[in-house]
Amino acid sequence: MERVQFTEEQSTMLATLYGRALDARSAEPILGDPTAQEAVARIDYDFAKFRMGPDHALSIALRAKVFDDWTRDFIELHPNGMVVHLGCGLDSRVYRIDPPESVLWFDVDYPATIDLRKRLYPARASYELVGSSVLDLNWVDHLPADRPTLVMGEGLTMYLDPVGAPALLSALVRYLPEGEMAFDFYSRSGLKAQKLNSIVRRAGATLTWGIDDPSELEPLGLKLAERIGVLDFITPEVTARVSPATRAQMWLAKRVPYLANMGSLLRFTF
Repeated sequence: MERVQFTEEQSTMLATLYGRALDARSAEPILGDPTAQEAVARIDYDFAKFRMGPDHALSIALRAKVFDDWTRDFIELHPNGMVVHLGCGLDSRVYRIDPPESVLWFDVDYPATIDLRKRLYPARASYELVGSSVLDLNWVDHLPADRPTLVMGEGLTMYLDPVGAPALLSALVRYLPEGEMAFDFYSRSGLKAQKLNSIVRRAGATLTWGIDDPSELEPLGLKLAERIGVLDFITPEVTARVSPATRAQMWLAKRVPYLANMGSLLRFTF
């Protein structure tokens, strides 16, 4: 078994990994990610501390599926492009997507996380791991600068420094020739209500950066291409799968804009 120790912020990646593993075990998986299930089985960690039920696992899988779909769309358009996954944690997206060798893929995270990934997951062709804080811009020079690039970060931006994060995005826009960026963001009101998020609360993490409007990132060279909000996930299929308590929360979100606008998944072009 792998003995793991994480900071409070880093431990949230175990929660999302566990959510993807629970999705894989469910009768109707969204991702069907056996790699996540295998990783959870190998890690010596008390995953029960997250007290994660089917509703939480479903929400994690639904968010991940959006990023998976955006990644597949990008690779279809750019079969010789590059994918840079910031704050990759223990996400096995590269194995779910299984890109062709013509696509370069870089997973970036803290050195301790990258070391754990090397012990948990197999090597692949055209796939490289970069051990660094994403805010230490020295790692950017490691990337080729001649390919269309998808830069993504799932469950990342809200933990970043409000000054360092825009500097990172701006540096990537300047360095890379063209491409897309995809992130999920909390609003500033969402940051204020962060203790309502049980996963964040139980991990003891703190959310630090939020934006209220995608146009705030335009000065960095990013143009909004797509926005997916809370209400976009409230479909009859999803409603039928969740508990009465979660259905009540969905009903409330439809009627209270404050709640509906607390978080968004955003895709930009540059």
